[in-house]
Amino acid sequence: MKTAFSLLSLLLALAGASTAIQAQDAKSGDAAAGATKAAMCIGCHSLVGYQATFPEVHKVPMIAGQGGKYIVAALVEYQKGDRKHPTMRGIAASLTEQDMLDLGAYYEQQGKGAAAPAALASPVPAALKERMAACVACHGANFSTPLDPAYPKLAGQHADYLYVALKAYHTDGNPLVGRSNATMRGQVVQEVDGKKKLTFSNAELKRLAMYLASLPSELKVVPESRFR
Repeated sequence: MKTAFSLLSLLLALAGASTAIQAQDAKSGDAAAGATKAAMCIGCHSLVGYQATFPEVHKVPMIAGQGGKYIVAALVEYQKGDRKHPTMRGIAASLTEQDMLDLGAYYEQQGKGAAAPAALASPVPAALKERMAACVACHGANFSTPLDPAYPKLAGQHADYLYVALKAYHTDGNPLVGRSNATMRGQVVQEVDGKKKLTFSNAELKRLAMYLASLPSELKVVPESRFR
């Protein structure tokens, strides 16, 4: 009887360990699996110089070399509606958690290897640079080593995309445009006497975006064909 009880305990323990391993595996991304799921991404993010036209003309963001955890976080925000871009919301709605993890792992590994060449440095007024201290606190001193992998790398990203993204955090009342991340909202908007006040003017956001785009980067566009 004692032997049978011990055997049962061992089997239950093994079953529990197996379940824990499966749960852990389900939360990790598989880059090879991500490569098979990226067809819907390739048409925009793998074309050099490709530009979107909504909500205004801008280059689509570089995601090759971006952190996998950030890619998952961004897709979840699109899926929940915290980011309102219609095309990205439609794509994210079709993805499972594992799909997102796999895509994140795939695009993160694409950044390995030679870094993209830096653009010509874009100077920023000293006063504006001082006000970017909060940006450094999350995105890293070089804007390419974020404090948390769920934060994006900003260095080298397309300036026009960064400008559109930053403006989205202070866009209100538009069902198709806007982002509601509370931390980022707090960086670009202040509430004064119940009224919204922009922390940075649009002209300052544009200068900031140009500066970030000029920094050395791990981000890149990796050309791929849909017909692979």
